[in-house]
Amino acid sequence: MFRSLSRNLRASGRIQKGRSMSDDKGAREFAIALDKSKKVTVLTGAGISAESGVPTFKEWREWSAMLTTPEAFAANPSMVWEFYHYRRCIVSKAVPNAGHYAITALEKRCEQQGKEFKLLTQNVDGLHSRAGTKSVEELHGSMWKTRCCTCDQVLQNFDMPICAALDGKGCPDPSAYDANIPRLQLPRCRSCNGLLRPHVVWFGESLDLGVMERAHESLRRCDLLLVAGTSAVVQPAAGFIPLVKGGGGAVAEFNLEETPASRYCRQV
Repeated sequence: MFRSLSRNLRASGRIQKGRSMSDDKGAREFAIALDKSKKVTVLTGAGISAESGVPTFKEWREWSAMLTTPEAFAANPSMVWEFYHYRRCIVSKAVPNAGHYAITALEKRCEQQGKEFKLLTQNVDGLHSRAGTKSVEELHGSMWKTRCCTCDQVLQNFDMPICAALDGKGCPDPSAYDANIPRLQLPRCRSCNGLLRPHVVWFGESLDLGVMERAHESLRRCDLLLVAGTSAVVQPAAGFIPLVKGGGGAVAEFNLEETPASRYCRQV
């Protein structure tokens, strides 16, 4: 899928609503829409990082339901940090794939042509930034940032391991293993020594207001939205495509399977 995305951003999925067409015609329509656009927004999800070897949410589902809530962190921060340390280990070995680089190339193309560009990603792996994309809004935060539970300071942290107590810890099945690391040995704030948590949005939490304001502004303004590697069924992303279509914008989908977004797009 994303190799075709990288080939001059040819549409490998769907564009706009209507009847079935050939791949070549769909690619031509996409090229025309991209050429005419003045304000381009891209929405990505876990599927775009799958080719880099990063597990999707479906693969994390059993553990995520247990470990990605504020309540889980309050009850057992050691287990939650082990889970994120394990994820950070996996992602640290991954490299951006053709899809990531295609989006970076699109951003550069937009800059050269005087067009507006914004990337909205639901991913927390940081691979878009590593691929060189600059205008990125991380809707669900980043596993490479921490937030202090006491003073709320947010900082990037690429240390591996993030603290000495996590060295060699982490397990593919956290339900079967818990290192019970004392709280004082878990990642601590450099400013106030408070307990740090991953700066990601957990179930039951609201997305960052500033991030959402910037995301909605780009969606209201854009005349072309590219949706790649996401079914866009989780709020608030589920409302992004109708918002763009309601404003008269075009929507191009790059997914391997039918998704709820497909009804807004033309099969090619």
